[in-house]
Amino acid sequence: MSDLAISLHLAGERPRRAADPAPRAENEVMTLSVLLVEDDEHIRQALGLALDDEGFTVTDAVSGEDALALLKTATFDVVLLDLMLPGVDGLEVCRTLRSQGDLPIIIVTARTDASDVIAGLEAGADDYVTKPLMASVLAARIRALLRRTGRHDDVLGLGELEIQPQTSTVLRAGEEVHLTRTEFRLLVELASAEGRVVSREQLLQRVWGYDYFGDTRLLDVHIRRLRRKVEPNPDDPELILTVRGVGYRAVT
Repeated sequence: MSDLAISLHLAGERPRRAADPAPRAENEVMTLSVLLVEDDEHIRQALGLALDDEGFTVTDAVSGEDALALLKTATFDVVLLDLMLPGVDGLEVCRTLRSQGDLPIIIVTARTDASDVIAGLEAGADDYVTKPLMASVLAARIRALLRRTGRHDDVLGLGELEIQPQTSTVLRAGEEVHLTRTEFRLLVELASAEGRVVSREQLLQRVWGYDYFGDTRLLDVHIRRLRRKVEPNPDDPELILTVRGVGYRAVT
């Protein structure tokens, strides 16, 4: 089941959850909770069952409105978001969620054009996955996104920024700079390199947890978003520099 392409319909599916997961017994191991926002019933059933088998607790939403309503009353570790939703579309849901905080968001969609990928990432998604896909691969992407860096404890400095890995906080002149989880991990990786160039392959592996497959749009869009928040002039960056053909370097 876990390696089933989610575009296939599973016969005899059991009903998916449509409400907040029931509480677990005290001695049970806590599982990661996923909000799956998908209007196609067959894909929703197949992917939900496969993620169940991977050990996740999955809750369904069939529209953007349903997802936003659920998130007002329930807490999730990650949102899996289709773009082509009835009513409020996936991009608008993504923008709304990102404006409210740093809840991890993975777009899962059949749209593969570069413009769609960039639009999704610019809207605030942490990752962008195209259908059909293997549920085991998606599960690995979810775990990688939620994994703590865990390797950096000391306070880091970058220009006027004070980066505190233990509390996932960035300060500029005593004021907090609000970053998403992914943006923060990128900043930590670059700042901790102490001026050395970090390749795109290294950043993809360390931040997203999977190997480089030749497409750097995911990384480059996140770097642009990060620069908008930490650079005095994002169009003429001073802190995070591009090393053409290689990767990025933070000027400490």
